Amino acid sequence: MLTEKEKNRYHRHLILPEFGEKAQLKLKAAKVLVVGAGGLGSPVLTYLAAAGVGQIGIIEKDVVDETNLQRQILYSTSDIGKPKSLMAKERLSSLNPNVQISLYNDWLTEENAEKIISDYDLVVDCPDNLQTRFLVSDATSKLGKPHIFGAIRQYDGQVAVFNMKPGNTYRKLFVDIPEDFSTEESEKGVLGVLPGIIGCIMANETIKVITGTGITLSGKLLMIDIKNNHFQEITIA
Repeated sequence: MLTEKEKNRYHRHLILPEFGEKAQLKLKAAKVLVVGAGGLGSPVLTYLAAAGVGQIGIIEKDVVDETNLQRQILYSTSDIGKPKSLMAKERLSSLNPNVQISLYNDWLTEENAEKIISDYDLVVDCPDNLQTRFLVSDATSKLGKPHIFGAIRQYDGQVAVFNMKPGNTYRKLFVDIPEDFSTEESEKGVLGVLPGIIGCIMANETIKVITGTGITLSGKLLMIDIKNNHFQEITIA
């Protein structure tokens, strides 16, 4: 049940057609793991906490750097040098004390991925490297957990939902890390608003998967070019 204070907090959800208290209770009961609390993780975590997701896990071992502040909206100048996971929990708990937040001040690895992910209903994939994305894909596929994917680069972003249908996995779309992939190639900058746009869409897909509201991006890849206002949705065969 929702308490009277929760009913007041989530009032705009409760009066929303095709959502209401039934969907809000599903959010309250949900357990969501967010891998990465950086550019994408910041808006994802903020909106999932605000929406009333009952339990949120955060995997993040990095500390706040000044270069993060152009896009990672969970943090402030006074947080520089501090662990992102702790600062994220502080901000989110202040935003919504009803949400239970668990921290994993670690990197996701082959050794811990399945153990951590098994405790959650779904995973939101917000890391800044391909190796972690493939770890998330392999573990969620094996465990049968929905996988909300998002990626950003310069002015471009992508969002998809995996594991909602048999064989619909990240590895089906991207088989492996390209042999010519390098860290330098991936560090070509990003417009600060881009992770906010993509992260909000990822949070929206997460809410839709949890509540069964609307049509998700399962089996589809949404590609966005914010420089030219170009949105394209393709079907994954």
